[in-house]
Amino acid sequence: MSGFNLTEAQKKQITDLLAQMTVEEKVGQMHQLSPSIVGGFDVSFEELIEMVTDGRISNEEFGRIMANAERDFHEDDIRAGRVGSYLLNDPKKANELQRIAVEETRLGIPLIYGFDVIHGFRTTFPIPLAEACSWNEEVFEASAEVAAREASAHGINWTFAPMLDIARDARWGRISESAGEDPHLGSVYARAKVRGFQGKNPADRERIATTIKHFVAYGAAEAGQDYNTVSMAKSMLHNSYLPPVKAAVEEGAMTVMAAFNDYNGVPCTVNSWLLRDVLKESYGFEGFVVSDANAIRECVSHGIAEDLADASRKAVNAGMDMDMGSGTYSAHLAQQAADGEVSAEVLDEAVRRILTVKMALGLFDHPYVEEERMARYDGELDKKHRDIALDAAKRSIVLLKNDGILPIEKEQKIALLGALADDGENCLGAWNADGRGSDCVTVKAGLERAGISVTYAACCDTTSGLNRQELDGAVKDADVIIAVVGETNAMSGEASSRADITLPGHQRELLEAALATGKPVVALLMNGRPLALQWEQEHVPAILECWQLGVTHGDAAAAVLLGEYNPSGRLCATFPAMTGQCPRYYNHPNTGRPGSKSKFTSRYLDAPLEPLYPFGYGLSYANYLYSDLTVEESGESFRVSVSVANTGDRAGEETVQLYIRDVAGSIVRPVKELKAFKKVTLAPGETKQVTLTLNKTDMGFYNDDMEYCREDGSFLFYVGGNSRDCLEAERKVVFSQNV
Repeated sequence: MSGFNLTEAQKKQITDLLAQMTVEEKVGQMHQLSPSIVGGFDVSFEELIEMVTDGRISNEEFGRIMANAERDFHEDDIRAGRVGSYLLNDPKKANELQRIAVEETRLGIPLIYGFDVIHGFRTTFPIPLAEACSWNEEVFEASAEVAAREASAHGINWTFAPMLDIARDARWGRISESAGEDPHLGSVYARAKVRGFQGKNPADRERIATTIKHFVAYGAAEAGQDYNTVSMAKSMLHNSYLPPVKAAVEEGAMTVMAAFNDYNGVPCTVNSWLLRDVLKESYGFEGFVVSDANAIRECVSHGIAEDLADASRKAVNAGMDMDMGSGTYSAHLAQQAADGEVSAEVLDEAVRRILTVKMALGLFDHPYVEEERMARYDGELDKKHRDIALDAAKRSIVLLKNDGILPIEKEQKIALLGALADDGENCLGAWNADGRGSDCVTVKAGLERAGISVTYAACCDTTSGLNRQELDGAVKDADVIIAVVGETNAMSGEASSRADITLPGHQRELLEAALATGKPVVALLMNGRPLALQWEQEHVPAILECWQLGVTHGDAAAAVLLGEYNPSGRLCATFPAMTGQCPRYYNHPNTGRPGSKSKFTSRYLDAPLEPLYPFGYGLSYANYLYSDLTVEESGESFRVSVSVANTGDRAGEETVQLYIRDVAGSIVRPVKELKAFKKVTLAPGETKQVTLTLNKTDMGFYNDDMEYCREDGSFLFYVGGNSRDCLEAERKVVFSQNV
């Protein structure tokens, strides 16, 4: 291990510590704890967590309840060296506990504090699925840098992000935390997030360690049902699900979280082939692996372990370095080491990895959060951070349909409908860290701040019936109706899979009533997943996908609605026409009978052949015309050029996308694979030649023996504004070496 560029003195310090540590102290470093709740409210802690998760109470209400709750912080366990990591978001308490670890333990090893900082900390950014629609690595990096700056001021050293699961099934709730369905875009996202959180020097006090999660293939959970089983060929794993992981490892990600699911019958938590052979040996990962919450304990439920002791032994021998919350290591590992069931070498390797990360973060030299930083982000939102969030939010919005209604004019009278239109809490999205609904600009507030005359009526939410009287009163004098429809925070994210991904509740009835007025209607979507919008596409003249954009949600939406910002977002995940099409993704393998109008082909009798909106799709207030595709071979790469013209009357930013297809391979290859993209800004009437470079090394694939192959033959090159609408060229390719 290079130790993340540790100095020789730092490496020696780790070796010396290991030599001094007892088995119990080593096990302590592998044990992550959080405060135990022992009273202070009328319901159980588990019920309280359910209440905040499903939206019955807000994050702020949860914070107030927790402030009055009696908590056991396990100070004696820390003092005895039985704790190596802590889950906490309380800077003063973090310093108190850290002082015990550093000043009152025998060896003075600091704690590492972890927390779920997924899409911002106090400044909440768009959910990852939304942000990935910006196709902009500068946006990805900047939001992570802001999150690290704010989280580190709260004593947090380590985020459980980025989530790099390839997600192809919109029913899966955690698609909201992902960068979508594509390995290439996911890899660009992965590298940028690692750079943003960790920077060039993770020991910088305003940087935090990253976690690659979930390792691996959690996004392929069967039927889109959370925590479900995963079965797939190893070639599929390496070609589609592992590329973002490999990219993040190469960028220097410091930790990895194993996934809850099993892979081909072996839970990732105890899967030595994944943890040791692939991650640590093949990829050369140098940090440590942490379990997901209680995942080691859950190996008993999986049926892979007889009891908790068996789960402990199997997990540590498989390469699981740290136990998050299950207590199995602290209960069993020392005795298993004494009995020879776990070798000294296994323990030492795990602890060395943990100490290496702590050393690389600078925790041995600077274990405490500085007092002057603690309250820096607790008052008003930092203006610079808010501006960065607004830029990300505007770039994340995707225009799905526009029959000439958008942009609206400031002089027009707007009827704004839907409870989500004035709901700050549900702008935050799932897994917001320290976000507050009171910080959020709602759609209603955003339009009013932009100087728009708005008549608002909630009419209905995601569960209640339609109040027709409210609707009639609001739309009476309106020129345009904007209906804000979608999902609450609790309808996506962990444990929020949905078997029906159409608009929930009576929101379609709301749209029907709005359309019945004969006035122009805009459906403004707030949601955490692709929705099945076949009816909406057929009937509503304008559809704007705004996702859950965080604190600047309403300002970003208003800027796009008014045309002050020309929408440039492009989908990072396919939208099915119907729920029954799930899973739906663009880069699928072909069959011997590809879907067509003929019955005896791969299709549904009662669903369209194609998805509603393809990967990479997004409209603009400008119009782009592609022409003159050329593909030139140059040594070990191809230069692919195309002319892109803005034929509209507004300036805009287009995302030029390059796909390839290996026409015939030794295993069936996808019908298209994204290999490169480039953003280009065009004035009205302007034409630019855009050139993308494709290295021949990136034109191969892994076979079922996990060998990387490049096979001579015909390749199709596609360039366009989305994965469906492309120019096409074919070239014969001969590689200088095939493996």
